[in-house]
Amino acid sequence: PATPIGLGRRTAASGSHVLLEISRILNTGLDMETLSICVRLCEQGINPEALSSVIKELRKATEALQFPFTSISSIGSLFFTFKSLHN
Repeated sequence: PATPIGLGRRTAASGSHVLLEISRILNTGLDMETLSICVRLCEQGINPEALSSVIKELRKATEALQFPFTSISSIGSLFFTFKSLHN
C-alpha cells in the first residue's frame, strides 16, 4: 500500500514528542534539541550509559563554573569521561 508523503515525518515528530514527554516525566532536564542530539548519537553507536555520564559531568562542570570554589577537578574528569565514549 502507498504511504502518504509526510507520514514518516509526522510519525517521527510524534515519536519525538512522546520521547520528550518521557524525558520530562523522568525529570532529565533535557530540551527537545538536546534530546534529539542524544538520540542521534545513540543511533550512531554511542554507548547510552557513557553519554549519560558525560551529560552528568557537564552539568557538574557547569555548576563548578558558576560556583568556582566548589570543585574544579570535575572539568578534568569530564575530559576523561568524554574520551571513554570512543573506547
